[in-house]
Amino acid sequence: MIHRLQVTSSTMKDAAALAARIDGKEGAAHGTAVVAESQSAGIGRHGHAWHSDDLGGLYLSIILRIPGVGPSVTLALGLAVQEALQEVAGVSADLRWPNDVMLNERKVAGILVQAADDALIAGIGINVNQRQFPPDLAEIATSLYLETGKTCDLETLLQRVVVLSLHHTKLPQPEILRKFEACSSYARGKAVEVEGTLGVTMGLDETGFLLVRTAAGIQKITAGGVRPAQ
Repeated sequence: MIHRLQVTSSTMKDAAALAARIDGKEGAAHGTAVVAESQSAGIGRHGHAWHSDDLGGLYLSIILRIPGVGPSVTLALGLAVQEALQEVAGVSADLRWPNDVMLNERKVAGILVQAADDALIAGIGINVNQRQFPPDLAEIATSLYLETGKTCDLETLLQRVVVLSLHHTKLPQPEILRKFEACSSYARGKAVEVEGTLGVTMGLDETGFLLVRTAAGIQKITAGGVRPAQ
């Protein structure tokens, strides 16, 4: 089921409210999605805002009732968005660990997974038909329109993102990790900087955390922004 809103503060908050158990009654079912034309307070990782106050993007949150809350869920959602963008818009996006979908080294989509009661809320924001971004985002963000010069049908993209998200998140964890490594230029052999530390990516560990070889040895990255080394 898809709940459609015109404007909301955050689809993640709305989805969490739907997922909550109230007076002993089960919350909304696995796969329920909330989608809005715009958000006034979109949420990014580490408390950052996600720019979503226009009508050019796809802003949705999906209720997932699946075991686990590790990084593999976020990686599976990235794979789903990447596949949907290829199918609907014909673009080959890259995946930057753990939650960024990139086109030409600029972010076109972001993913955030949060626990809510006995469910997970998968927030997905995709820049689709925007013609421009605020000055502080213009160098790091892009949209499908800016990359292709064509508008994209939001409804078609929405349907594919939801279907593929439910498919990829039920895959066995080893398969998710294998597919992510195959579909991400950042997963292995990439010179990166993580919170001021330089290194080269060495793939994922068995739970989906990123391994980076640094001057001090191989480090497991559990949080922090991964960027190309300058």
